[in-house]
Formats: sequence, C-alpha cells, structure tokens
Amino acid sequence: MNAPDRYERFVVPEGTKKVSYERDTKIINAASFTIEREDHTIGNIVRMQLHRDGNVLFAGYKLPHPLQYKIIVRVHTTSQSSPMQAYNLAINDLDKELDHLKAVFEAEVARVSGEY
Repeated sequence: MNAPDRYERFVVPEGTKKVSYERDTKIINAASFTIEREDHTIGNIVRMQLHRDGNVLFAGYKLPHPLQYKIIVRVHTTSQSSPMQAYNLAINDLDKELDHLKAVFEAEVARVSGEY
C-alpha cells in the first residue's frame, strides 16, 4: 500500500517547528501561519476564533494537499493590531475556553457518578 503510516499525520518530525510565521510582503498587516501536523479541525477552530477579534479583517485557512499534514492560516488585521498579536490572542482565548469546558465536563461527570 502506498499510504503513509497513520502516526506520521500527528508526530512532528525532529527539527521541525510546530508553527511557523511568514509575513506577507504585498499586504500590510497580513501574514501566514503554517501549523504542522494539523487538519481541518484545528484550522476551522482557529479561523472562527480569529473572526471574533474586531481587529481582524480576514482570517482563513487551507490544507495545501491531502497528503501534506499541515494547514496554512492567513490573517489580515487593521493597523491597531498585528497578525501575530491576533493569532496569539486567539490561541490564548481558545486555551481558556477549553480549560473551562474541561472543568465543567469533569464537574458534571463527578456529579453524575456521585448519584449512582
């Protein structure tokens, strides 16, 4: 079979950065973030979180090729912010939301398992 091993989709190779940043030379306050070993799940979540920021004019992502395990997130911001600031804010906000979701879930599991 020509298909690569499944674990290759998730393990970042030695010496490769998880996230790399590349400024757009043609558009002011625009940049691309390449996130290694991720797919539509993370791309769509990050894109939606970026759209919540009032300083973000455009946020989108693409999967360059189905056999390349990376996504490219494009961000264009107003002059009051930078793509790096918007990206960092989005990631930090997602981290807080996921921590809250985990705490609520664990509390509910503890409550339900205590009833039995």
